Amino acid sequence: MVLSRSQRQDLRTGFTANLVVSASVAAYGSVLGLMAAQKGLTWYQLLVMNLSVFAGSAQFVMVDMWLPPLPVAEIILAVLVINMRYLLIGASLSPLFRDTSLKHKFLFMHLVADENWAMTMARYYKGPTTTWFLLGGGLCVQAAWCFGTLLGHRLGAVITNPERYGLDFSFVAVFTALVFSFWKGRQDVLPWLVAAAVAAVSESLMPGKWYIVCGGVAGALVAALMPPKGASND
Repeated sequence: MVLSRSQRQDLRTGFTANLVVSASVAAYGSVLGLMAAQKGLTWYQLLVMNLSVFAGSAQFVMVDMWLPPLPVAEIILAVLVINMRYLLIGASLSPLFRDTSLKHKFLFMHLVADENWAMTMARYYKGPTTTWFLLGGGLCVQAAWCFGTLLGHRLGAVITNPERYGLDFSFVAVFTALVFSFWKGRQDVLPWLVAAAVAAVSESLMPGKWYIVCGGVAGALVAALMPPKGASND
């Protein structure tokens, strides 16, 4: 496929616009790489996960659940629940993808992350932008993510006692930061409380990591059933 001059320009602009945020992506990606090494994932397995899943919060959960025998069904359901927000992200990007082919949508949406989505929407509200800007940002973010995770994996391979450096707490710290980045205000209180309560009860009643799926589904259902913010009670 030969790109036009404007497409190449948008691709470069999107890539450079995401360089700053990609530094933080690489930083917390290194934590995931460290965790993956301690769980026994190979460098190749981590790279395949990066390229096929490419979703930071979901990958943190996948690595945390990576214990033999591998709970495949639980991992798939947990990833689906965590990535449900991409339904809303995809809907917000629909004006950019208008009149594009299904192949174009699949290829470009696979490289959508929170960072390049935010950059693209900010640019869209200021003036015309294209999916090539979005793709350029996605390539930048994914390159930083792969670099960070694989560097962390190499470090994890030589650190035999992560607890000595407090690195065993890395999953809790990073995932807590990711969760609170989704906080939108008081309307999130009830879904979060329900998710936490259901997860706690499920953890005590069910084996494995099903409490992640149960809590996520319960919180999502409560959020979906709540009236929109500012809706009238009449």
